[in-house]
Amino acid sequence: MNDDAMDLRTRNRRATREAIGNAALRLAIEQGPHGLALVRVADIAEAAGVSPRTYNNYFSSREEAICALQADQARRLGEALRARPATEPFDQAVVAAVIELYTGPEPDRAGLRMIMQTPELEGEALKAFTMAEPPLTEAIAARTGTDPARDLFPAVTAAAVAGAIRVAGRHWLSPGTAESFADILRTALSHVLSPEKPDDTEQ
Repeated sequence: MNDDAMDLRTRNRRATREAIGNAALRLAIEQGPHGLALVRVADIAEAAGVSPRTYNNYFSSREEAICALQADQARRLGEALRARPATEPFDQAVVAAVIELYTGPEPDRAGLRMIMQTPELEGEALKAFTMAEPPLTEAIAARTGTDPARDLFPAVTAAAVAGAIRVAGRHWLSPGTAESFADILRTALSHVLSPEKPDDTEQ
């Protein structure tokens, strides 16, 4: 299989996954936090225009499908950081990567609220963030020239960044919050990032 065919196959799989995830989240919003049990796999598949078998090829549960967007964003965070200019200061690169990934476009409030107010969904989203930490750790290690096998800085920073994004999301959904999600993300990340990795002598 040539590269063009592989790229097309990858794009098609991504489009199918996104279609299923969007359909699942839309149905979940319609049912509300207390109606999650009413969201059936058959209904999600029909809304996405795929068969239940195709659905099962992509997701093992409706919770996983509903949180697909959040999971995919979290998994791409390491790639987003690697794509930043090498000359950009570390803290600025992380903030820019997060802002670009999570605010282009800004999250759907109804969808994010649904996920964060439903324990089963919030747990699924948290699992996705946890699984995304290793690639972000590797990207941080590559950018800072550290060895994650010996230095805790990359892993701790990756976990802190993931946590800051979750906290920013909850704050953005708070009643009366007028700030944009991008501004809240910047503030949250400012509490966990420093311009440069601390010297070994300071650890």
